[in-house]
Amino acid sequence: MRGGEQPLSRLDALCFTRRVVAQQAARQPALTDRWIAAEEQRQAERHRGEERGPQPAQWLIQYGLNRSHVDAVHTGDCWVAARSGRCRPATRQQARDALRHVPACVHCRPDTALGMLE
Repeated sequence: MRGGEQPLSRLDALCFTRRVVAQQAARQPALTDRWIAAEEQRQAERHRGEERGPQPAQWLIQYGLNRSHVDAVHTGDCWVAARSGRCRPATRQQARDALRHVPACVHCRPDTALGMLE
């Protein structure tokens, strides 16, 4: 304490604490509003990215473990192809050409979708 100053009473300390808490409380809604606005912007950007993103392939060619030969042909939404992890997107013509040499997936039947059944 400096000359002549009185120590803070408990009441003075509590009043000071209340003013500090009130100031902080007044700032928090604005801070929270900024966080909300930033999250809304991130969600909007994510949504725009999903809309603009590449369209899923209609046809997939599954390669063997050594990735040098073709094992099967799938439609783009085949669950077997999604699980294999060895598929690459293909054009309609590439899928038709591959089906002349390898079997069609028995689950998604790309040969039927391509009109190639004999």
